[in-house]
Amino acid sequence: MSVIATYTVTGMTCGHCEASVREEIEEIAGVESVKVNRTRNSAEITSAAPIDEKAVIDAVKEAGYDATPAAQ
Repeated sequence: MSVIATYTVTGMTCGHCEASVREEIEEIAGVESVKVNRTRNSAEITSAAPIDEKAVIDAVKEAGYDATPAAQ
């Protein structure tokens, strides 16, 4: 069974922003897929097991944006 985690990502304004965030998150071990949506300020991460929250936040920062876990 897959685990889905959603994060609020702020600062994205275009498709390139979405791609940068997606590419950084995809580099985290265990990530199966990532959906990034700038109009919803969100990143949805699918994985087989929970992904370390700090790893996701750090990856988004590496892309130049800020992330926080979305309220579930």
